[in-house]
Amino acid sequence: MIMSMWTCALELDSQRRVVAGDAEALASAIRRGAGLRIGTEFIHNEHIDVTSDNPEPILEVAEFGITYLIDDRWSAGIMSLRQPIDLPVGFGPRPSMSFFLYNQDGTQAISRPFLDGQPATGAPGPSPDEPPENMPKYHVLGSWDAETNAPSHNFIYDFSYFRYQVSDTWREVLAHDADGNVISGALEDLVDAFSQGCEFKVGLRGLCDDLAPDGDSPVDHEVFVQAGPGYYYTGQRLFMVGTHPLVRVRPAIPMRYESRAWDFGWVMARSDGHVVYRRCDPYTLQFTDHPLRCGVRWFAR
Repeated sequence: MIMSMWTCALELDSQRRVVAGDAEALASAIRRGAGLRIGTEFIHNEHIDVTSDNPEPILEVAEFGITYLIDDRWSAGIMSLRQPIDLPVGFGPRPSMSFFLYNQDGTQAISRPFLDGQPATGAPGPSPDEPPENMPKYHVLGSWDAETNAPSHNFIYDFSYFRYQVSDTWREVLAHDADGNVISGALEDLVDAFSQGCEFKVGLRGLCDDLAPDGDSPVDHEVFVQAGPGYYYTGQRLFMVGTHPLVRVRPAIPMRYESRAWDFGWVMARSDGHVVYRRCDPYTLQFTDHPLRCGVRWFAR
């Protein structure tokens, strides 16, 4: 028997009512750096191909490689590595990323930067809400940038259930402020875990502050993403990592996509609070580097 490291922190029914666990348990797990996978169920000819005579239920469990904690109480996750799948045969017609976003209340969203180089035909801005035909369980909540390289929209699909499963296997080994002042843990613990070959995850506070609307104060938030390569400068006692790809979204409750309120890229984070965000503009796919300072929590497993 395979022993799962995953437990259900929260389950919602098709009307997004809580049937198991609670949102506080989910937020607490995300705060501890837990991994997130969300399970759902839908019917093939209700959600995939409404012209089909196949009423087969489909189970989905998806990885949400980026997690958000907003105002220390609201959880959301984003799929960071997904290409669109044309079930059950292959991939969707245009290569793109499928940055699905799920909030703790079951509200959903997607942004889709296209990767095939086709020219855009319009400018960023609000777009007409056009729910799919013959799909009454699909409720559009706002659409953006439909004729650009990076369309997005917010929605609810009435899945049979939403099961928020967490892997609470990460251990916080160091936390410091944006100037590198240690709040808890120790650099020695981080380096020791690194030397043993542990995986790492970082929690970055304030990474999305510049996405706040002009004149508004940024909403308190923390973004969690796993790291890939790590490096330790033994003389300077300076540790750093490069992260997996992440998606930045303007922090809000609930989290939603809007025009020019999101982007994606990679982070290089150091143990002295120095962070560089390599940003990809989703409308042009052009890259720019942005140095900043963040409080960082470091997790190992």
